[in-house]
Amino acid sequence: MYLRSSLFLIFSLFLFSAAVAGQVPEPASTPPPIPVNDPDILKITTTLVQLDVVVTDKKGNRVDSLSPEDFEIYVNGKKQDITNFSFISQQQKNTDLKEVSADRNSKRSVIPPPPSVLKVENARRTYAIVIDDLGLSFESIRPVQQAARKFISEQMEDGDLVAIVRTGTGVGALQSFTSDKRQLLAAVDKIKWNAYGRGGIGPFKAIEQDIKDAIASASKSGRTVAGASEDKEFAAQVENYRNENFSIGTLGALDYIIRGMRDLPGRKALMLFSEGFQLTSGPTGAPTRVFDTMKIIADLANRASVVVYTLDPRGLQVPGMAFSFDDIPSIVGLDFAPGSGKMDSDLRDKRAADFRDSQQSLRYLAYQTGGFPFVNQNDMSLGMTRALEDQTGYYLIGYQPDSETFDPSKNKFNNVKIKVLRDDLNLRYRSGFYSYADKPAENLKKSPGQQIYGAIVSPFSANDISLSLNTFFTDDTKGKTFIRSLVAIDAKDLKFSKEANGTYKANFDLIAMTFGDNGAPVDEASKNYTITLGEKAYQRALSSGFIYDLSVPIKKPGAYQFRVALRDSASEKVGSASQFIDVPNLKKNRLAMSSIVLDNYSIEQWKKTSGTSENADFDVDIALRRFRTGTVLRYDYLIYNAGSNAGSLEIQARIFKDGEPLVEGETEALDMSGQTDQNRIEAAGAVTLGKNMLPGNYVLQIVVSKKGATKSSEIVSRWTDFDIVN
Repeated sequence: MYLRSSLFLIFSLFLFSAAVAGQVPEPASTPPPIPVNDPDILKITTTLVQLDVVVTDKKGNRVDSLSPEDFEIYVNGKKQDITNFSFISQQQKNTDLKEVSADRNSKRSVIPPPPSVLKVENARRTYAIVIDDLGLSFESIRPVQQAARKFISEQMEDGDLVAIVRTGTGVGALQSFTSDKRQLLAAVDKIKWNAYGRGGIGPFKAIEQDIKDAIASASKSGRTVAGASEDKEFAAQVENYRNENFSIGTLGALDYIIRGMRDLPGRKALMLFSEGFQLTSGPTGAPTRVFDTMKIIADLANRASVVVYTLDPRGLQVPGMAFSFDDIPSIVGLDFAPGSGKMDSDLRDKRAADFRDSQQSLRYLAYQTGGFPFVNQNDMSLGMTRALEDQTGYYLIGYQPDSETFDPSKNKFNNVKIKVLRDDLNLRYRSGFYSYADKPAENLKKSPGQQIYGAIVSPFSANDISLSLNTFFTDDTKGKTFIRSLVAIDAKDLKFSKEANGTYKANFDLIAMTFGDNGAPVDEASKNYTITLGEKAYQRALSSGFIYDLSVPIKKPGAYQFRVALRDSASEKVGSASQFIDVPNLKKNRLAMSSIVLDNYSIEQWKKTSGTSENADFDVDIALRRFRTGTVLRYDYLIYNAGSNAGSLEIQARIFKDGEPLVEGETEALDMSGQTDQNRIEAAGAVTLGKNMLPGNYVLQIVVSKKGATKSSEIVSRWTDFDIVN
């Protein structure tokens, strides 16, 4: 992106450097995050079995004052000695940035603050919100969207890592776990009814006559139309087969999500919005293969410390009633043979039985994993709130298993029962586990293709090779939009071989993919690289790393995830990174902005160029958005579709640290001197990074608005984060 220095909103943090140190807010008084290698993480090994237990009083309040002497553990009926015991608290204070002004008519009240940047290792709580669009009816979509949107906007707290996942879009659609509310809300907006799923328009299928029944009822001969019973049996088989396959599809998505969550620290929650699964079929009520798959999913969740909460968006229903879409003569199930006086069982009974069966599947998944079902209630937001409260604290209780625990000839499944020696308390815990110990992941060999593609479609970052992304949206003068990404690669994580001529060589595969808002891949680029470096270049690469620069054209606007994965051929290590990018629709003639591009100058360079120098070469610090104190940070961006309102536009720059506003620049009128296109305005600004600024992560936000604006349509903002180092 080539930008002129048409506009500079220069405000200096250097002048405030003494005050900055005192203005940085104190961190919230929360317990330290659980490290990934913490020995208290739930585990099932041959030397230790450890279970998480939630204890509440009769009113549902958490109880956190118990000791090991208050519990008893029984496995397959045998009492076990408690060898490990601790209470883990995840209670925290919501420190989200509140509105700058409570005045709804003020411009400030509609300026969205940038999110705090959260690293996976610092996450306090992890939630996967799974929307089973393979099994939701059309009527259920709206309450699910409303509950998810309210959770993100009002209930999501600092330190929460969240993903919105739809089961009907395939494993490639899994969204990255993020603390960025923009990305999550964009995912919620794309939740739609899946017409190809097992859910219909309403929560219940209409009771109707088929054509042969109608003919028989109108006939005076009293004869049954040939093939009527066979048609019904065939239709039932097709419906059962369809429901079973879509249910297996949902459970397959749950399997993939839980396996990914296994690598995250602490106790995780999965909130499943679904209308349940068919557990039995046919006149004999034989179990379907869905039930066996659910057992595997429950055991996998228990081993991954994932608690499943199931929420039925159908709400409070009375399936035994006759609805307006039902054919009333069909409800009573007459055999339509005049004079026979025979009557089949009421078809509403079958509908009620199927409804109870589907809810039973939701209860099973929840209870087997230590969660709870939220069924027969209309307020889905209340269900999510209760799931949040349930995650605030739990006990970890462990024991040493005997030799029979992992002997499949004696115990295929180990039933666990935990008692608390107080009658006024309630317990919730996992029901048990299968008779095999967890195997280390490193023993599972994968092909090179499986490694790199697995990393890029996973919602979790692979960290064996450090990658950092600086991705931004822009366009060219011909109106073509594209995403440009700078990938900073830490050369120390690559395995170089020293050649006979004294050079150093490394080989790696790199793949970049753009995923659309439906989770499907849009563009893909992959290449194998061999780099050969001399001694000086090699030492410089080890010290500073190097950059991979690529651009991807965007054919239509929307929300995208840009993901990159790299696999080192020699060490077989894999690294990945992802970034959310929102590409506005510039054809709507609505005020819009490009992404913000950062550049860095020393004070001497800045004085020499007077800030008029065009694009300096990108170095690793710029790609990493990592800058030193005592330098000048320049930012460039484009303003689109200002048109006749260009002369009334105002610009404001804001800087945040730890989610709190640190500096708010003065609102300045846009200087249009030198501009030739009012629908594509080139703008820039600069800020001096004071030498006394505290190291850490900061967020720069640029707000562009029409003068006196109070509506969100008249205001646009972009933000980017950066790190300050000494």
